[in-house]
Amino acid sequence: MKIIQIPVFIFLFFYLLGFLGDSPVDAAVKKYQFDVQVKNISRLCSAKPIVTVNGMFPGPTVYAREGDRVIINVTNHVQYNMSIHWHGLKQYRNGWADGPAYITQCPIQTGQRYVYDFNVTGQRGTLWWHAHILWLRATVYGAIVILPQPGKPFPFPQPYQETNIVLGEWWNKDIETAVNQANQLGAPPPMSDAHTINGKPGPLFPCSEKHTFVIEVEAGKTYLLRIINAALNDELFFGIAGHNMTVVEIDAVYTKPFTTKAILIGPGQTTNVLVKTDRSPNRYFMAAAPFMDAPVSVDNKTVTAILQYKGVPNTVIPILPKLPLPNDTSFALDYNGKLKSLNTPNFPAIVPLKVDRRLFYTIGLGINACPTCVNGTNLAASINNITFIMPKTALLKAHYFNMSGVFRTDFPDRPPKSFNYTGVPLTANLGTSTGTRLSRVKFNTTIELVLQDTNLLTVESHPFHLHGYNFFVVGTGVGNFDPKKDPAKFNLIDPPERNTVGVPTGGWAAIRFRADNPGVWFMHCHLEVHTMWGLKMAFVVENGNTPELSVLPPPKDYPSC
Repeated sequence: MKIIQIPVFIFLFFYLLGFLGDSPVDAAVKKYQFDVQVKNISRLCSAKPIVTVNGMFPGPTVYAREGDRVIINVTNHVQYNMSIHWHGLKQYRNGWADGPAYITQCPIQTGQRYVYDFNVTGQRGTLWWHAHILWLRATVYGAIVILPQPGKPFPFPQPYQETNIVLGEWWNKDIETAVNQANQLGAPPPMSDAHTINGKPGPLFPCSEKHTFVIEVEAGKTYLLRIINAALNDELFFGIAGHNMTVVEIDAVYTKPFTTKAILIGPGQTTNVLVKTDRSPNRYFMAAAPFMDAPVSVDNKTVTAILQYKGVPNTVIPILPKLPLPNDTSFALDYNGKLKSLNTPNFPAIVPLKVDRRLFYTIGLGINACPTCVNGTNLAASINNITFIMPKTALLKAHYFNMSGVFRTDFPDRPPKSFNYTGVPLTANLGTSTGTRLSRVKFNTTIELVLQDTNLLTVESHPFHLHGYNFFVVGTGVGNFDPKKDPAKFNLIDPPERNTVGVPTGGWAAIRFRADNPGVWFMHCHLEVHTMWGLKMAFVVENGNTPELSVLPPPKDYPSC
């Protein structure tokens, strides 16, 4: 088993940031070349070709500093169309660089290239990038590390070293083929065969002792772990045997620190934790396993990596952590309740207190007729009973150039009818309406959006991601949202600020944000299976009153459909 050293000391790490640009002290531009290419990868006793960036799995980490300009030239050498989303970067006025295929851009076709050119403004911390077309993000993903500006230290003890922990999923079969076969049947795609940490399943899986990520640490130090959930369909618990973790950041926003034995992280989310190596020198498993508190099948296997104290032989069998049970709802609710914004003068939580527009969106599954499917029906998902249909050209392009017939702007603020959303399972009349319908929002409007899970077929937790914005999670609850009683319990002082929120199983989440970023911005469930079934929509945020508050012109190399 090969020991992989944790990244170099912080001062050296800062220095090396200039490896593709100028030196990091005076650099304003970081340049990267992303070659999308197929590479044979061996996992779980067999090899298969996968789509990668630069032949790496996971792909390369994008390093930048707050205030930098980042230029990433993506060249597509594979048979699939490609687009890449820089998850959590706000892309102010610059949706052209956001990445979701057919929302902000036409995909990059085989043999073509596109330059993602964007500024990192007012953000620092851990984000990530991934393919945003088909299911290609199963292997096309990587970390984004944004360092603070010089002279602006972390608001927590400076770590001795740091490393990325990227959680993913692995399928033995070609996932695109499996998804297409499932869609022809009208059935769900297969569950993954393993979870991974930095692309490796760990020694609890067959043929995987050599595919194990190892961090070598020194005793008596503090380490920063940048944890990313790049899994397609699973919320995950993560813990380290014998060690506590101190949560200091979520979704690239600093939090009030708190200590925990395990974290819960949904697809699309990031969490930074500090770990003190204050235990007796040994080998300790880091492990991740799914959280699922609904009657839904998941890949329930545990992925492991190793935290190894220096001087301990590789022959020592690591200790396993005790993670919460797979259906531990109380841990999940308690953990999420501890997440609060730092809210200091340097890092304030600017929560909208006055709400201009209130939205109530129900989230549900459904079944629609499908004459071409083997089953005669297919599974669907909807927001306010609308299953989103992807357009044939990019919505942002259609908006910017006033193209007619591409989308409508009549997405409803409420569901067509109210019912007992989280009562007994509803298994009849599960058809949904379909359309490419967007919600038009005036510039600078303050929005309160309540996302309500429903028991259409089954309740389930949904991680919802909004492009182009961070938002404040002002409240969550179990059961039906009560507009008369629940707002009185909202946290308007230091709520967590993030870009992806977990809507509790059979419950609701309330978010607030100011619509001050003009463009077309996707909002969708970050469970890939639900996104595929239509659990998505988009906001059209109008321009402000001046050119400086309006969408920038598209770049010259903008792809065509």
